[in-house]
Amino acid sequence: MTKRPRVSRTKTQEDTEAESGFKPGDSVALFVTCLVDLFRPSVGFAAAKLIEGRGGEVIVPQAQTCCGQPAFNSGDRDTARDIAKQVIAAFERYDHVVVPSGSCGGMISKHYSELLADDPQWAPRADALAAKTHELVSFLFDVTGMTECGETFEGSVTYHDSCSGLRELGVKRQPRRLLESAGVNIVEMKDSEVCCGFGGTFCVKYPDISNTMVGKKTANIAATGAGTLLAGDLGCLMNMAGKLRREGVDIEVRHVAEILAGMTDEPPIAGSHENHEGDL
Repeated sequence: MTKRPRVSRTKTQEDTEAESGFKPGDSVALFVTCLVDLFRPSVGFAAAKLIEGRGGEVIVPQAQTCCGQPAFNSGDRDTARDIAKQVIAAFERYDHVVVPSGSCGGMISKHYSELLADDPQWAPRADALAAKTHELVSFLFDVTGMTECGETFEGSVTYHDSCSGLRELGVKRQPRRLLESAGVNIVEMKDSEVCCGFGGTFCVKYPDISNTMVGKKTANIAATGAGTLLAGDLGCLMNMAGKLRREGVDIEVRHVAEILAGMTDEPPIAGSHENHEGDL
């Protein structure tokens, strides 16, 4: 029997929607994170703009709080479980949950199921939320199929790969691909995948070790000669920005969402218009 030749076809929008589970009009709950809410709201607005640009209906649940990671990392599992249940109850009704932070996103998508594994009522709810929770840039690129951001940015940048985003969620190529679509010249730093020393409560518990780590990181950043430092986690960015400022390194520090959304009117992190009393 003669086999029929296989006919190839171009992937359609319907194909992409079927593969990713995302379609325009889906509800997308934005988990803002504590640091974005308190120190850099522009990141939240940039995230909302990017999601809406892909056709998602952005909702910011008012009942959201911390993701519970500080308690979890400090060994306070009971408090972490209580927070996890509160977050699940606030977010589980939406089609997708998006977080402009690999750290908080990893907490929800990787550790809630671990915390609630022995609870027959909450374990399936934790698993269901984990399955639809995404780091922002991964959501844009991997879930909605975004390949171009539609913005342009002049100048060179270097990119820090935050630990949780990289190791727990696999965020590496996605931000670079989208930045390249904006015409960004990416100058890779040495050891971009090495921790900056922030680590949430780590920098408070072990300040000397943290300072040594961020010192090595900022030396690698400065060596690139790039005009802007980008990353996807505000905690890392604040840590590096504070050290760069104290060392007198002339480089702007921004969250990647601000570049992709074309929202660079805000002063850079640890810029001249911000209060530096709380520099990390």
